[in-house]
Amino acid sequence: MYLRKAREFLHAAQSSFALDNCTATAGNAVHAAINAADALTAARLHSVWRGEHSEAPAHLDQAGEDGRLAARHLRRLLLLKNRAEYDPLPVGLEDARMALLSAERMVAIAERAVASLGL
Repeated sequence: MYLRKAREFLHAAQSSFALDNCTATAGNAVHAAINAADALTAARLHSVWRGEHSEAPAHLDQAGEDGRLAARHLRRLLLLKNRAEYDPLPVGLEDARMALLSAERMVAIAERAVASLGL
């Protein structure tokens, strides 16, 4: 379920980027990453983070090497969350590009982790 949602948000981020919609790219990338983190921790730790988003990377760090790698991307993306969702100023092209790349990497990490467990 989480991996499916991660892929859906990632697709929305990719589509938004193709249309030069940088703020939508960043917002969708953040949500793709959050769901990828949930997919990874559900597979590896049998739990998902339910607290503040800012504390989720620490939970993800506990999911092995893949979790630590994904947590670095998630930390970067979470810095854009409020900007993409609430700030009246748009997200710039470079931030959108970074967000998309980080989300793509996180979804790929989650996909490998889930597949390695045969889920």
